[in-house]
Amino acid sequence: MTRLTQEDKDIMKFHGTTILAIKHKGKMIVAGDGQVTLNNTVIKHNARKVRRIYNDKIIVGFAGATADAMNLSERLEAKLERYNGNLTRAAVELAKDWRTDKYLRQLEALMIAVDNERIFLISGNGDVIEPDENIIAIGSGAVAAQSSGTALLKHTDMATKDIIEEAMKIAGSICVFTNTSFTIEELECV
Repeated sequence: MTRLTQEDKDIMKFHGTTILAIKHKGKMIVAGDGQVTLNNTVIKHNARKVRRIYNDKIIVGFAGATADAMNLSERLEAKLERYNGNLTRAAVELAKDWRTDKYLRQLEALMIAVDNERIFLISGNGDVIEPDENIIAIGSGAVAAQSSGTALLKHTDMATKDIIEEAMKIAGSICVFTNTSFTIEELECV
């Protein structure tokens, strides 16, 4: 059996995505692009990187290895079941497990999770971050999506869905690992 070198592993890496979450004007919206890239080749255009969990009350978006992200999404849903839908508690417990569990530490993904009140970025470093500005992005196009979304929030009166779509289009026009085939999920805020 031939072992892969680090160079071989680097060649076979999946790249990029962009996930953006915004809370604005009574709406909580999460958008993700659909592009999956292997090395320098786009292998899928319409992947769903944003989905609803826990009886459609929570929206998650993920960046990173798909299998790892799905594993984390399932674990978050189990934590939500255990803590009666309390996203804050479930996110903290998932981050704690992710950081301390030998198997979970190997997972390569980031996650955004929202309910009708809060936005969280959850990472394997044990981070559970709630942004100050009610906007956060992850993935290869995160800087473009978040900065353009922030500018639109501050300097326009656009509807929240229009802001997130425009910010994602800007990210897709700048980041080669992000396209303009979006999945968008929305919740009404409390």
